Amino acid sequence: MIPQDPKVTRAWVIHPDVKSDRARRDAAIALEEAVALADAMPGLDILGSEVARVDRIHPGMLFGSGKITELKARLTEAEVELVLVDGQLGPVQQRNLEKEWGVKILDRTGLILEIFSDRARTREGVLQVEMAALSYQRTRLVRAWTHLERQRGGFGFVGGPGETQIESDRRAIDDQIIRLKRQLDKVVKTRELHRAARAKVPYPIVALVGYTNAGKSTLFNRLTGADVLAKDMLFATLDPTMRGVKLPEGGPDVILSDTVGFISDLPTELVAAFRATLEEVLAADLILHVRDISHPDSLGQAREVETILASLGVASDTPMLEVWNKIDRVPDDMRDAVTERGRRMPDVLPVSALTGEGMGDLLDAIATRLGEARHVSDLLIPFANGRQRAWLHAEGVVDHEEQTEDGFALRVLWSDRQEKRWRDL
Repeated sequence: MIPQDPKVTRAWVIHPDVKSDRARRDAAIALEEAVALADAMPGLDILGSEVARVDRIHPGMLFGSGKITELKARLTEAEVELVLVDGQLGPVQQRNLEKEWGVKILDRTGLILEIFSDRARTREGVLQVEMAALSYQRTRLVRAWTHLERQRGGFGFVGGPGETQIESDRRAIDDQIIRLKRQLDKVVKTRELHRAARAKVPYPIVALVGYTNAGKSTLFNRLTGADVLAKDMLFATLDPTMRGVKLPEGGPDVILSDTVGFISDLPTELVAAFRATLEEVLAADLILHVRDISHPDSLGQAREVETILASLGVASDTPMLEVWNKIDRVPDDMRDAVTERGRRMPDVLPVSALTGEGMGDLLDAIATRLGEARHVSDLLIPFANGRQRAWLHAEGVVDHEEQTEDGFALRVLWSDRQEKRWRDL
């Protein structure tokens, strides 16, 4: 973790461009994003940034000896205190680079965790970040200091004779993670109660998802009249926000949910920790995939979002609209063509959340997609079909339930999509 020091930390950003990595991104775009990530972390003075091209990953140091020496000279001359490596570093690689360069090292995962730690405001967000940080820290436990080499005796109630200090540290982290999971379980249960209450209203849920800095919060503010933090900064929104929206003539009232932005190589620890928050996406009746259509790698960002949604378990049949945001930033000579192309594609809406362009079309599209208003069904579920009953409760669609001689009699309020999923169980 970056020490909480009032002075500014002198930092340098390095994006390793590994020639042997077939899935590598455009180096210039990746470096630009890495610098934007660094800018999102308060207290850093970014002195410089560069792409470090390497033929292959060296297990002990990431870079070869020649590149290590070349980079050390630049870092020493600039009196750098912190190096941000835009990639995943193993514990041994991180320790060796810190020793070689005499600076603190943070990899991409560590930096994102730092940003999330700084931005979390709600109790849920703080718990989730803390759990993700502990999971990350657990992988950093390497024999880097002499006390980790000691054997430890003890009385047998802390792990028994012969337990090494590293095992004791890992055990302590595991205990903390278990404690946090219990607290988060309570948060999940509270969210389930809230969802069940909303299901009775009934208000369809529209979830905003997208790559970080795609303009989700600006769009959220435009549609709801809310005042959610919206900055040209990665991860400006961390904690989820929900507001009601009145759709045009005859359309249903909906609940709009703003979520944390996704990013390429999102740490697995964060995907797991934020599953509770992102459950709002899983329960959504409609997903708005917000894209920054002016970004040079907009298509690549969209693919990253789709990959993360799939990993979260978002069903392929969940209705989705693609919102091409920031159309106002597209160069004038290309704007008409991009706008026209978007309008010709099904389920694509070119808009500008900043200027309001395209908002009417977007609201009309949402209303059309949600035309399948929820309906009431009376069900009788045999005692043996516990899975079907549990699914209904998990979805929060049960309005009333009573036990009969033949099973459970339930009144549910659901959409056609939910009914189809239930009948396919």
